[in-house]
Amino acid sequence: MRAALCLLLCGSAWAQAADYPVSKGFEYFYNLQYDDSIAEFSRQVAQHPNVPDGYNHLAQAVLYRDMFRAGALESELVTGTNPFLRRPKVDASAEDQRRFDGAINRAMDLAQARLKQNPRDTQALYALGVSYGLRANYNFLVRKAWRDSLRDATSARKYHGRITEIDPGFIDARLVQGLHDFIVGSLPWHWRALGFLIGFRGNKDEGIRQLELVSRKGTTNRIDAQILLCAVYRREHRPQSAVPLLEELIRRFPHNFLFPMELAQMYSDLGYKEKALAPLRRLEQLKRSGASGYGQLKLEKICFAEGTIQFWYNDLDPALANMKKVTAAADELDLSTGVLAWMRLGQIYDLKGQRALAIDAYRRALAYAPDSDAAKESRQYLASPYHRKQRG
Repeated sequence: MRAALCLLLCGSAWAQAADYPVSKGFEYFYNLQYDDSIAEFSRQVAQHPNVPDGYNHLAQAVLYRDMFRAGALESELVTGTNPFLRRPKVDASAEDQRRFDGAINRAMDLAQARLKQNPRDTQALYALGVSYGLRANYNFLVRKAWRDSLRDATSARKYHGRITEIDPGFIDARLVQGLHDFIVGSLPWHWRALGFLIGFRGNKDEGIRQLELVSRKGTTNRIDAQILLCAVYRREHRPQSAVPLLEELIRRFPHNFLFPMELAQMYSDLGYKEKALAPLRRLEQLKRSGASGYGQLKLEKICFAEGTIQFWYNDLDPALANMKKVTAAADELDLSTGVLAWMRLGQIYDLKGQRALAIDAYRRALAYAPDSDAAKESRQYLASPYHRKQRG
């Protein structure tokens, strides 16, 4: 899932428009079935070894499986107001890193060979831009190489910009350009002063307009644009714009439980508590009933989402009950969810005036993931109790 949802430059993959069936590999991909997606794209590569797109698809699925396992996809959605340059590191196995690098390098080699024959080959330009976009994500999330990541993202934008110079009707190439505009426009000024960003000042509003254009008129990138817009709208405090997109995505990809969880957050931001809790309760029903596609969804993830909404609406007793369930299973969850649950538990105890229990919870957050932002925030609350005005 995009934004899905990583808001650095996601290399746009070759899917199809939302009103047409997607390929089998991407049907698996958008439904969070990454093992099946990787297997399908591996078959595609074997059948068409000289086509760069298949290698890009494979690299993307490998990256997103690692992001999903690390909890990075939902944290990108739920913490949509965090600065771009403060994302948790995604741990990838040596095998996954080798597989990603091999696929990206092969895709680049094939695309560049075609461009030597025809510099105006828009499909080769597109594939090469996708490769750079995916590598930008990987450098940022896995290697934490920020400058390399932004450099690759800028290269992706240049290649896709070349496409629209050659063929202004190639709408799908505008996704990378729009996302690049939005991201660069959101960076601190000293990052925008980097040499390879000369000529790219960024423009958040123009970036959003380009993403909206792709979401309406794109062919291969319409779904990706819709997913990215959901995260962008929340970041820009426009949850009402994301709701219809999420409702359509939920209808289209019923096994992707991250979409209902994000819809809950959007309704929460809009001030509709019961509407916010409803998608989570439906998820719980599906999980408990053993519905197909929900085996990898942990009940504690639903408890965390529900407890967070209750926390912000000051329903402290049910929020406390939910966070206790989450922290009791913290060792089975991803680091992002676990550490945030311990911090949130401490905040709830502080609001209830139970300072000793709050301190214990903050210490558990520090021990659980000491280098995380939530742990650093918890350290502050050890010195000074959490108060509601310190929203975090």
